[in-house]
Amino acid sequence: MFEKWISVDLAVIPFVLVSTIATYAVILLYTRIVGLRSFSKMSAADFAMTVAVGSLFGSTISSPSPSLMLGITAIGCLFLGQWLIAVLRQRSATFSSAVDNQPLLLMKGHEMIEANLRKANVTREDVFAKLREANALNYDQVLAVVFESTGDISVLHSNESAVLEPDFMSGVIGYRDH
Repeated sequence: MFEKWISVDLAVIPFVLVSTIATYAVILLYTRIVGLRSFSKMSAADFAMTVAVGSLFGSTISSPSPSLMLGITAIGCLFLGQWLIAVLRQRSATFSSAVDNQPLLLMKGHEMIEANLRKANVTREDVFAKLREANALNYDQVLAVVFESTGDISVLHSNESAVLEPDFMSGVIGYRDH
């Protein structure tokens, strides 16, 4: 049993090498054609694309199923789908709002917004960790903390005289309420 986990048929190694090189080259080519947006994490669709391509890449290079051509074709379909979603998001606000999460205000100034923390499934401790990471030293330095559509938490901080540009908070759920 143990031998199955550590052994390999040496005749398979050249096929793995060829599959790896070919699949990697094709992913680079697709990325050049479709653009770097393919691996951004600006939306849930972007995240799904990254995970799916990684999964297909791994399975295509490590076993005969899916075949090299089927794996490359499937990855190409993902890139095409990603490109189509990006185009539709640009052209239709309705489509964009259907596929994208909206950012959510977690904290404004000194005030933690408990209802939004619950919506985002984020704890106060998560916010404090992000504040430390952003080098915010006290509440007076915090203008806003936003749970971004990507799942990241952004900390907007500065000195006392800083004014937050309203455009930066466009579309952030809860900003106008606080």
